[in-house]
Amino acid sequence: MYKLVIQGGKPLHGTVKASGSKNSSLPILFASILADSPITLNNTPHLSDISTTLRLLMSMGAEFILESDSSLFVDSSKLTNLVADYNLVKTMRASILVLGPMLAKYGEAKVSLPGGCAIGTRPVNLHLKALEELNATIEVKNGYIYAKSKGLVGANIHFDQVTVTATENVIMAATLAKGTTTINNAAQEPEVSDLCFYLNKMGAKISGIGTSIIIIEGVKNLEGVQYSVCSDRIEAATYLVAAAITGGSITVKNTNSQVMRSVLGKLIEIGADIKTGKDTISLDMKGKRPKSVSIKTGAYPNFPTDMQAQFTALNTIAEGHSSITENIFENRFMHIPELMRMGADLMLEGNTVVCKGVKSLTGAHLMATDLRASASLVLAGLAAKGTTTIERVYHLDRGYETIEEKLKSLGADIERVQD
Repeated sequence: MYKLVIQGGKPLHGTVKASGSKNSSLPILFASILADSPITLNNTPHLSDISTTLRLLMSMGAEFILESDSSLFVDSSKLTNLVADYNLVKTMRASILVLGPMLAKYGEAKVSLPGGCAIGTRPVNLHLKALEELNATIEVKNGYIYAKSKGLVGANIHFDQVTVTATENVIMAATLAKGTTTINNAAQEPEVSDLCFYLNKMGAKISGIGTSIIIIEGVKNLEGVQYSVCSDRIEAATYLVAAAITGGSITVKNTNSQVMRSVLGKLIEIGADIKTGKDTISLDMKGKRPKSVSIKTGAYPNFPTDMQAQFTALNTIAEGHSSITENIFENRFMHIPELMRMGADLMLEGNTVVCKGVKSLTGAHLMATDLRASASLVLAGLAAKGTTTIERVYHLDRGYETIEEKLKSLGADIERVQD
């Protein structure tokens, strides 16, 4: 296993390119099942979750080629095995997204209950209930979801709570269903919109994209296309926070400031100078210590839960008091004890962390617990005095493409070391 060793205290400077979005690439890859011909994807990131998805599709009969220009050729048009096995699904909760496309195209699926980051309950019941409303018969037994349908039929779906993956599963299933499906209280995340744009390019009829009411008119078939995945707003925001926490100045390329307004607003509050271009965002702290900022996570367009841990790290060395409230997941504060080992003044009260900023953190030996918590520990290590060692960095590789190389290019002293 690998670990990261960081010598902190160096402000970051320079330019870095954001990779393609993981949270967009995964549903788009699963949606390739719906196509009657191969697809080609551009701007897909090289991440362990992408590799897991490709292995899962291959186990079901798909083929893929990584082209010399880094584009991804995927042929999932004729699956021969309609089982998503536990050994692949257990590491990644997004693998539940195979369910809707398989049901829509083949009328049956056997999918292991998913795994992924250990950050609280992520119930699949919202997926299953919605698919049952589309005329599927579903049974859960022995750790697997058994789903069948003699033909999906459009329905009026209402989600009691906003859910990204369930919205995506229903959208994909409904593209080949008979009639019209309306999703009320649909997730509005940019990655959901990206999936819809991709499906429409394939021949789907989806309207209301980017709103809470999405309407899908079923079609008879979809064809493979070439498509470029949107940039990763969470990765881009993480690098901006890395510059802010070290008092640096960076520019992030290949990003869209319009879908990052909540994060950029908070960065302006901490005292950062933010400038946006057509596909760039620049942040300059001018060497100043950040001011503390309180946040409350929520569904898009509110502050993203995937940036909560990074801003918690930022607040630990900021001037003043702050509170960080987590409204999406009930167990997403596993980075708190690790940050406290570095000297952070944090107190957990239910779903809120109260933070009193300290002037500096000190390096420590840390254990990563999940994807975004891992990122927050890296950020803290960049700002800390001395050496920080982070174990179990495989969590990072699920969502950040060559993070240590990108940080090195900005002047960070960081190395990946094998145990």
